[in-house]
Amino acid sequence: MFDLVAGDARLTLCPALGGSIGGWQRRGVALLRPTPAEALRGSNSRALSCFPLIPFSNRIAWGRFSFGGESFQLDRNFGDHPHTIHGNAWQRAWDVANRTVTEAQLTLAHDPATDSGSHWPYRYRAGLLYALTPDTLHVTISIENTDHRAQPVGLGLHPYQPSTPQTAIAFRAGSVWHTGPDSLPDQRLPAEGAWSFDPGHVITEPALDNCYAAWTGRAEITRPEHGVRLVIAADDIFRHLIVYTPDDKPYFAVEPASNMTDAVNHMETVADHGLRVLAPGESLVRQVRFSVEDV
Repeated sequence: MFDLVAGDARLTLCPALGGSIGGWQRRGVALLRPTPAEALRGSNSRALSCFPLIPFSNRIAWGRFSFGGESFQLDRNFGDHPHTIHGNAWQRAWDVANRTVTEAQLTLAHDPATDSGSHWPYRYRAGLLYALTPDTLHVTISIENTDHRAQPVGLGLHPYQPSTPQTAIAFRAGSVWHTGPDSLPDQRLPAEGAWSFDPGHVITEPALDNCYAAWTGRAEITRPEHGVRLVIAADDIFRHLIVYTPDDKPYFAVEPASNMTDAVNHMETVADHGLRVLAPGESLVRQVRFSVEDV
């Protein structure tokens, strides 16, 4: 665990815990959900402020999928949850390839021969570049297919935000996937009425755990109590946005993602599923930017 510092901003990184962020503060205000000390001493990256979603975002139904003439069964990696979730990079220790006061380059190499093919059946190499300024955080995510076969991949980030009574979310999207009782998408609806966050509004019940599609790549999170607005701007590949607002927790998540939930099982039926098929040796590099504004 180590810190990047830029002016009065401080970013805590935890390479051994999924390459995750352990905290981001500016002028003493937590911009992401603070991480409890016991979580930093433990092994659960889900309890941290933000973790990467590689090589896919959200769930693969029952951990099963077929691609390239092969069928796979992945391990469940989220307690007794029946689906495989968020890839495997968030549960692996990353290496620090380079580090300065304001930047850090982390790398991860996955090989199913040594790291269990039931976690992900293809070889890949991933990278995270964190770059901090006094008012911004740039996160560059990369993945390279080091396998001898083509593989379907997705990228994303899972930043948790502290929730306050006046916290408001604003973004535009074309549609939203309704989540069924099995935590999987069961129908696509227009992002209108109660599903719309354009214009933005305060987080209210009922709780959401839904994937929005045709997202414009910009979202705003405003916390008047703390005098800050966090603007998320994402590159072209991130056209899905998962909104998770549990009604019994002091936090929520607005997650830029390239792919819809269970995308690998919808590649033939949903045109904008969001996965990219990388040929052997091919790479994918994209960035998400977080900017802080005073309000």
